[in-house]
Amino acid sequence: MSKDAFKLIANNKKAHFDYFIEDTFEAGIALAGTEVKSLRMGKCSVKESFIRIENGEVYIYNMHISPYEKGNIFNKDPLRVRKLLLHKYEVNKMVGKMQQKGYTIVPLQVYFKGNLCKVQIGLARGKKLYDKREDIAKKDQRREAEKNFKVKNLY
Repeated sequence: MSKDAFKLIANNKKAHFDYFIEDTFEAGIALAGTEVKSLRMGKCSVKESFIRIENGEVYIYNMHISPYEKGNIFNKDPLRVRKLLLHKYEVNKMVGKMQQKGYTIVPLQVYFKGNLCKVQIGLARGKKLYDKREDIAKKDQRREAEKNFKVKNLY
């Protein structure tokens, strides 16, 4: 396996619908051995998870990693709080942005980069209801245009 091989494990599609993603960061996760094995099998969900910064350290909450079936006593709680590994200047940048009104940090995807498990997190601003409606309308227009294009090409 090459050093920059990329294998997606979990994706948070809802994040792009609910937030404007302003900036993204790549963070490592502090994991137990059985959690890594479970991740290699693709048993992970970041749908309801969220990220907080406490005392200059970044933690991810509600990230569900299913217990490894052969892990018995070594398995950890599937929803335990996990520490994210970031550089100090990245954490400081996020803290500065979060002090502005309306910013939050959301997990976007979990993946393997080489042999390391990484989380892509985004500095996000919440969308209002009319923004979401606008996105849905654009998506519908694009879908309609593709459908019309397909029909024209058939004849």
